[in-house]
Amino acid sequence: MPKGATEISGEASTAGQTPLAIDNEAFDEARKSLFTQVGTASYAFDKDKIEALPQGTQTPVDKLLLQAPGVAQDSAGSGQLHVRNEHANLQYRINGILLPDGVSGFGDVLETQFVDSISLVTGALPAEYGLHTSGLVDIISRAGSQQPGGSISSYGGSRGTFTQSFEYGGSSGPVDYFFTGRYLMNDEGIENPTPNWDAIHDHTDQEKGFGYVSALFDNSTRLSWISGVSVQNFQIPNTPGLTPNYKVAGLPQNFQSRLLDEHQFEQNYYNVLALQHKIENGDWQLAYFSRYSDLQFHPDPVGDLVFNGIASSVERRSLLNGIQGDGSYRLNPYNTIRAGFSVSAEQTRATSASTVLFADPDPRTNEYDSKDVFDETSKLGWLLGVYAQDEIRLSDRLTLNVGLRFDQMYEYVDANQLSPRVSLEYRPFDGTTFHAGYARYFTPPPQVASGPVNITAFNGTIQQSGTCGDKKQNQQSCGLVQPERSHYFDVGVTQKLFPGLEVGVDAYYKLAHDLLDDGQFGAALVLDAFNYEKATNKGIEFKAKHNWGNFSAYGNVAIAEQRGKNIISNQYLIDPDDLTYIADHYIYTDHTQFITVSAGLSYLWDGTRFSADLIYGSGLRTDAPDIPNGDSVPAYTQVNLGVSHEFHWFEEPTTLRFDVVNLFDDVYQIRDGDGIGVFAPQYGPRRGYFVGLSQKF
Repeated sequence: MPKGATEISGEASTAGQTPLAIDNEAFDEARKSLFTQVGTASYAFDKDKIEALPQGTQTPVDKLLLQAPGVAQDSAGSGQLHVRNEHANLQYRINGILLPDGVSGFGDVLETQFVDSISLVTGALPAEYGLHTSGLVDIISRAGSQQPGGSISSYGGSRGTFTQSFEYGGSSGPVDYFFTGRYLMNDEGIENPTPNWDAIHDHTDQEKGFGYVSALFDNSTRLSWISGVSVQNFQIPNTPGLTPNYKVAGLPQNFQSRLLDEHQFEQNYYNVLALQHKIENGDWQLAYFSRYSDLQFHPDPVGDLVFNGIASSVERRSLLNGIQGDGSYRLNPYNTIRAGFSVSAEQTRATSASTVLFADPDPRTNEYDSKDVFDETSKLGWLLGVYAQDEIRLSDRLTLNVGLRFDQMYEYVDANQLSPRVSLEYRPFDGTTFHAGYARYFTPPPQVASGPVNITAFNGTIQQSGTCGDKKQNQQSCGLVQPERSHYFDVGVTQKLFPGLEVGVDAYYKLAHDLLDDGQFGAALVLDAFNYEKATNKGIEFKAKHNWGNFSAYGNVAIAEQRGKNIISNQYLIDPDDLTYIADHYIYTDHTQFITVSAGLSYLWDGTRFSADLIYGSGLRTDAPDIPNGDSVPAYTQVNLGVSHEFHWFEEPTTLRFDVVNLFDDVYQIRDGDGIGVFAPQYGPRRGYFVGLSQKF
């Protein structure tokens, strides 16, 4: 577990373990020396803590992370979650290897089922962590030699939910393996746009798989392979009772919005091959990684025209390959040197085939005619990074980490930055840890979401831009999306008040230039990027955690705000009046939430585990009269309950569980359809009942 993590676990034991499991644990410990988290704030969930949550390992990764400090809930169309009020900008690592971005977030691709531990690391990150820096989701995968055997599970309940999953792990000679698979279907694949109990046209089918295999060549060399797949089909949910906005020539005029038939298909595949080698006083790892992502949105060719004035088939595709190398060397008892590099090449392709209405109807019939517009952008982009740092043990209680990082991007824009990092960790006495840090950050935009668009092709249509691409302006008057550059400051303290009780507080301030933001600007659940020229982000987080025998509880409170001014790229996405206002005024970003709370408890009594958790949000932003993002949706609280019991009917245990999501059936909006980059309303889940059965073997 990372140094400084708040999770409390028992000491590892080798009793009863196979020699292979013991050797693999030694390699895992050696791999930890490759990376440091000195001066950061880390919040960890081990396997036992995940299983103690309501829904247990059925909990999606994005819902699990909502229980960490400063993580706010959002809709699927707006990124699912926000860490410290940032839009996306999260990096995910499995066993220390960076997972590259795709066209959709990893919160949808990854499963808690294969996780041995997962940590959310925030603050002033050391130099080894580049590119996406609002937080690090650090995942350690399960291994078969350490947890041999398998299980098969069925889980289902409200809104047509049914999921079947399996896991199996073991070892053979020097080879260790672990595999999981899951099939999921339900009738609320995307958040309901209405407050009704059941969504209309919202079915999803999803298949996900994960595999891990490692082999020991000798007592100093290990080769590991990680692979994952996610294939998902979604119906886009409908809002009944809407009135058509356009009378279109040759199309029915009484189209019912509840009958819209939009679909989205997503597939993601990732692979990692890593060679780890231990040397005297050091360790190194060289990894190859790849990811393929494809997203396809299929419109309703009639309904989208009469309601939105445009029907677009959208596809976004990304193929990325790269290598990453990291090494550490203990120079002496006081200095540990770390250095590394990463190089990746990404080929992206974004296409849209649109039928769009002309700007003015036929004056004789008041009917609109349409035309077809095809747009395509593709790019082979490169990202290169290199870093070096020194972890200096100034005393038994004081550690300083100093590093320097250089990043270069060759994408739709070429840019680079040299970024110093410095962090300090001080333990004045047992049970107290202070940390402080400064980081200079450089964040490239997601390439697939930042390509130029042929704006002039829409001249004379209802989609003609009021800010770019008209007859008096050329396409370049809309700026290209730039990398974000920022200064980040973080300071915090954790204190163990007595055995089992730990509290902490962490404060941060970010000063950004060209702040990156994303938004959903059409019916497809895809995001387009843009920049605020200037921005600030500041907040404070409080956390507490208590463990006493079979009882555990935790609570987190975050207070934060993010503001930006003057949108300088992809201005065609923004309403002209909003753009004019933002040019001279700082506004809240749409994903700002002032107060975010999470809490939970768990108690094991006579073989039965009772658990509860909650999330509270003061509300994400929406528009106020004449002020974009000037208001917020109402506050909400969602409480979840879970009960599980392990029966010993057979040689291996059988687990039965019952869960209630949104116990008090709080009807709340995540989004109301207004705000910069917000396309449609989305509501949180209504009360749901779920039952699960799992059999180990």
